[in-house]
Amino acid sequence: MKLMKVKEVMHVTSLARPTIYKYMAKGQFPKPVSLGGRAVAWVADEIDDWIMQCIAERDAEEEKDEQ
Repeated sequence: MKLMKVKEVMHVTSLARPTIYKYMAKGQFPKPVSLGGRAVAWVADEIDDWIMQCIAERDAEEEKDEQ
């Protein structure tokens, strides 16, 4: 299992730090794992799943628009 720090999550998702935390507050983004103290990291597979979900939602919208 791979963990990702916030800078890597920002790079992979192309989201800014405030956007990541805003989406988390809305329940629209995976929550991080506490590593102790103030350190947190995200499970890489959960971030990958979130990206795949975004792609699936996009594709579903495109199919809907074509009908």
